[in-house]
Amino acid sequence: MNNQIDTLLFDLDGTLIDTNELIVSSYLHTLEQYYPGQYKRNDVLPFMGPPLKEVFEGMDVTKAEDMIRTYRKYNIANHDRLVTEFEGVNDTIRTLSENGYKLAVVTTKLADVAKMGLALTGLDKYIKVLVALDDVTKAKPDPEPIYKALDILDSKPETAIMVGDNHHDVLAGKNAGTTTAGVAWTLKGKDHLATYNPDYMLDRMPDLLPILGVK
Repeated sequence: MNNQIDTLLFDLDGTLIDTNELIVSSYLHTLEQYYPGQYKRNDVLPFMGPPLKEVFEGMDVTKAEDMIRTYRKYNIANHDRLVTEFEGVNDTIRTLSENGYKLAVVTTKLADVAKMGLALTGLDKYIKVLVALDDVTKAKPDPEPIYKALDILDSKPETAIMVGDNHHDVLAGKNAGTTTAGVAWTLKGKDHLATYNPDYMLDRMPDLLPILGVK
């Protein structure tokens, strides 16, 4: 139980909302256009987490902007069809909000699509602070996005937990000085995330509540 925590920072994709199929299909759609027949599902899993710019520039700097546009067009068009929330997320976030916890999403997505996900799942009723990729100059695992969220919430690293499904989230939290929590439903696998030594590993989102001493 941790009664010193008053702030919860959440990654969005793969943590609060299940965008896994949307992201995988968006990558496969894009890469099939630029690299026909070269990428299958397992090949794109390592691309989940980092910003699109980082991923596509790593393939070909000259094509990166075109690939980002292709990806985003497909991603937005298929968003509401493929995105769902993870079990227990909405109830947990509502309970945290009702108990006075300060809440924010810290994501490597652009704000427009992040807002779509929060609205689709009704989480925007409880989470009013969003720090997206276009709000910062450096993405996770750099601590800048976390510092920005904490500043908006008037919170301190030592009273916050960063919750995420990717090692970028855990490292960003450690770099910023927050407590960290990984989620076992990460598409990359619980064992992978555990190697980055988060302070807590959540098997379900409601597992946060006993950690905080919330009934």
